[in-house]
Amino acid sequence: MFGLTEYFSFYDVWSPLFLTATVLINVLYFGLTGPFRNRFSSSEPVPASKKLMFVIGTGLLYLAQGGPINMMSHMMFTFHMAMMALSYIIVPPLLLLAIPSWLWRYLLDRKPLKRLKLLTNPILSAVLFNTLFSFYHVPAVHDYVMTHYTEHIIYYIVLFIAAMLMWWPIVVPVPEWNSLTDVKKMGYVFLNGVLITPACALIIFASEPLYATYVDKEAWVQAMGYCISGDPVKMLAAFDGPVFFNWFTPIEDQQLGGILMKLIQETMYGCILFYVFVHWFRRESKDDDDFVDTAAEGQLNS
Repeated sequence: MFGLTEYFSFYDVWSPLFLTATVLINVLYFGLTGPFRNRFSSSEPVPASKKLMFVIGTGLLYLAQGGPINMMSHMMFTFHMAMMALSYIIVPPLLLLAIPSWLWRYLLDRKPLKRLKLLTNPILSAVLFNTLFSFYHVPAVHDYVMTHYTEHIIYYIVLFIAAMLMWWPIVVPVPEWNSLTDVKKMGYVFLNGVLITPACALIIFASEPLYATYVDKEAWVQAMGYCISGDPVKMLAAFDGPVFFNWFTPIEDQQLGGILMKLIQETMYGCILFYVFVHWFRRESKDDDDFVDTAAEGQLNS
C-alpha cells in the first residue's frame, strides 16, 4: 500500500501482532454473542447488523493504529488526521452499538466499571474528550508524544477511552443509562462540534508548519524509530525526512489534514444528528397516534 513495502518490511507496515489481536478480539466477540450467549442472563440473539458493525469497527481501528494508515500517519499529517478521525470519531460509536445491551449490563456490573456512570455525564465527557484532543494538537505536546513511546501509547489509550465516553450519551447502548432526551442529544452533538473547532482552525489557518515531526528529519527519525524494526538512523538515512514520502508541501499537508478532520467530524456528527432526529420524530408520531387511539376508544366506551 502506497509503495511502503518498497522501503519497509511487511512486519513494519502491517503489524501482524496487532492484526492477530484484532482477529482474537473478533473471535471472542462472536463466541460471546453466539455459542456462549446462553451463559448470560437475559441474553438475546444479536442481529447480523451489529456483528457487521463490530467487524468494521475493529477493522478500521486496526488499519488506523496498526496497519498502513498508521505508518503513513508518520509521513503525512493528512494521514495522521485520517488516523485520528477513524480512531476517535468513527470507530467508538460502531463498537458501542455493536456490543449488545445484555453484554454491556454484564460488563458494567463488574466493580472496576461500576463507577463509569459518573464519567458518562454528557458535559464532563464532552469536555474531557475535546480537551484531550485539542491539547494533543498543541505543537509542543504533539511532538513530545510522537517522540516518546510510552507517553504515546498511554495518551492514545486515554484518548480512545475518552472518545468512547464522549459517544456514550449519544448512542447509549444500555437504555436505562439514557440521561438525555432526543432534543438534548442533538444539542450535545452540536456542542461537541463547537468544542473541536478551535483545534481544527489552529491547524487549517496556521501560516507555517506547526509540527517538527513532519518537517525536521531528526525528530521524524526519532518518531519513526517506534514504528520500524532495526536501526532507524541507518534505515532512514537515505530519506530526506518525511518530505520524501509527502505528496504536498508541509503547509499544504497540514492544512489538508485539518480540513479532512473537520469534514469527517462534521459528516459523522451530521449523520448522528439525522439518526437522532428520525428516532425522535418516529417516537413523537407514535405517541400522538397512541393518544388519538386512546381518546377514540374512550369516546366509544362512553
